[in-house]
Amino acid sequence: MDKKPISKQGFENLINELKDLKEVQRPEILKTVQWARSLGDLSENADYSAAREKQRQIDKRIQYLEDFVNNAVVIDVDSLSGDRVVFGARVVCEDENGNRMQCRILSDVESDGKQVISCTSPVGRALIGRCVGDTCVVRLPSGEREYEILEVKFKE
Repeated sequence: MDKKPISKQGFENLINELKDLKEVQRPEILKTVQWARSLGDLSENADYSAAREKQRQIDKRIQYLEDFVNNAVVIDVDSLSGDRVVFGARVVCEDENGNRMQCRILSDVESDGKQVISCTSPVGRALIGRCVGDTCVVRLPSGEREYEILEVKFKE
């Protein structure tokens, strides 16, 4: 599996979520499954079905987080600087219509799709490696859009 970049803060958040899932949420749902099983007929037991579904969701999230953590490359974005867009950069750019976009480029799990975009998204891939004054073409589902990079910073 490919190594995946993640910020130090994002990595700590994943570790905390994983710990909560393993130490709090999963034990609780196992108790609920056992309680629902004790009610008898499992074929018509909605409590049992719901608890098992919740357990599957928790187990799936645990597996995803463990895989991500095991393949993560932690990057201390606070130590970065320069005028080139790299992972962790805060970017201000403008499209051909004069619309400004401000975003930060981080990992998939840290992305919100608005102010924090994924380094693997079309916009993230187009911006990475560019410098202030460069333009780049982003291929989006709605068509191509050209952005000019106005500012690259790493600190707030």
